[in-house]
Amino acid sequence: MGRLAALVVVFALSAATVPQTVLLRITVSVTAADGSTRAVAAHALLISDDPVSTSPHRFVTKSDGTVEAYLKPGKYTVESDNPFIFEGKTYQWIQPVTVAAGGETQLTLTAANATIDVAKAGAAAPPSARAAEESIEDTLLADWQTSVVTIWTPRTVGRGFLVDARGVIATNQRVVGTATAVDVQFSPTRKVAGRVLASDPVRNVALVWIDPRAAAPAKPMKLGVAHGDKAAIAERDKVYAIEAPSLEARNIVLGRVNAVTAHAIASDLRLGRESAGVPLLTAAGEVVAITTASDDALADELSPNAVRIDDLQGMLDVATTKLEAPPPSTLLPVEPPTTFPADALASAAKSRRNGSAYLIATNDFDVAVITPPTLYASMHKDDDRHFDYGGDPTQMSPAVRALADFGAWNAYVSDTPPVVLIRVTPKFAESRWTTLARGAAQTQGVAIPAIKRPKAAFGDLRLACGEADVAPIHPFRIEHRVDDGTSLDEGLYVFAPSAISPQCGTVKITVFTEKAPDKGDTRTIDPTIVQQVWDDFATFRSVK
Repeated sequence: MGRLAALVVVFALSAATVPQTVLLRITVSVTAADGSTRAVAAHALLISDDPVSTSPHRFVTKSDGTVEAYLKPGKYTVESDNPFIFEGKTYQWIQPVTVAAGGETQLTLTAANATIDVAKAGAAAPPSARAAEESIEDTLLADWQTSVVTIWTPRTVGRGFLVDARGVIATNQRVVGTATAVDVQFSPTRKVAGRVLASDPVRNVALVWIDPRAAAPAKPMKLGVAHGDKAAIAERDKVYAIEAPSLEARNIVLGRVNAVTAHAIASDLRLGRESAGVPLLTAAGEVVAITTASDDALADELSPNAVRIDDLQGMLDVATTKLEAPPPSTLLPVEPPTTFPADALASAAKSRRNGSAYLIATNDFDVAVITPPTLYASMHKDDDRHFDYGGDPTQMSPAVRALADFGAWNAYVSDTPPVVLIRVTPKFAESRWTTLARGAAQTQGVAIPAIKRPKAAFGDLRLACGEADVAPIHPFRIEHRVDDGTSLDEGLYVFAPSAISPQCGTVKITVFTEKAPDKGDTRTIDPTIVQQVWDDFATFRSVK
């Protein structure tokens, strides 16, 4: 039979923490001589933890003078990167702030808490080349940072950006793949359903549609299409990318154009693979290209060749004439707003020394319930030889296989998010006829190894807490290639910590095969497992 290609998942202790989703909202304004309030736009702020342990994070105020920063609960210092000059005065802020674990923290910066000086002669003189460049970067980020979104499908995650006020988002076709529906996430707390309007694998562009009400306050980005034979950008011009390394951060990266062809713009920009689909802009703020993933599925960086926005324009013109009823704007489930701190996670993992998943068997699948302490205990075992499995998946124990290679979602899982993971893996079995054939061969002195195949192809998973179905945060798929050229699909469904709880009364899972999508195999999860899953999150729930 074909052998499942396996990768050893390498984890680090630092993976025990994940990005926070606690909101710090900062508003910056000054009072003009006439008494009116002036929002301070494009003002760069540095946010450092207190005491300082890492480099500060840089944020830029939007046109309304606001910044939304998602931070780990704790103490911080917010300070101006450079003074703000207004009506002959300089304003500079440096303020402590404590970000609470729950809800939203507000910080208002005004003249009342600023350090104000008389602007020195020449303060408004032409800036240095680097200062001028920083001003362009700050303006681009301030104008367009909320227009870049995260796009989730069961198989991939990437980025996109708003191009039409009616809720149309542009992205790279490789981000959406063959999906017809996606999830679109604007921030760690706001995710909505999206529909794939158009997808062109040849040109490598795609359009996604959401309810326009869900897009506010983001605004459509300006498209820099060619005028006649003249492209909107030329070789050696500067080009900017709004990079989105996480749900919380938006950065500006500067590069230069190496070449412009009929369908692509090549540059020296280096962006992480997770930023596929972000826009490339000119200094004037016009989008000239869409970044794309490398052809190498294992590459960490994006392809240097971005798809010219001109290849999107015709698709956009046609697609926007067919807009009817948009997808619902109902907010979808997201990861919890706080992390599982490393010390609490280590404490919770003490009773999970063996690092085994909780197993539930169905007729055709092995179902594993995985909690953060389970992952942590598995990652930090003194003897990690259990990861060196390789070879035939039918020879792995379900407990080992459940905590092994997560395919395209290795990075997501290695961040140890505070969620319940349910992994569904097809069982392998030998057909009756193959068994008979092997037996006949053995009578002739020929030994043939067992030829096992998946018993069924995975279709879907449902989780019920009592009588209520629980919506997953993500319905991921893990695709594994086997040696005979076929692929094996597993399910990796992500749920909130409360999805499996003793308060449910009973917790049931139903697994559907691809062949019989309307006829599921329902199993009640043993109350002992339910209680253990609940207990695994006890230290997480106690974090304030």
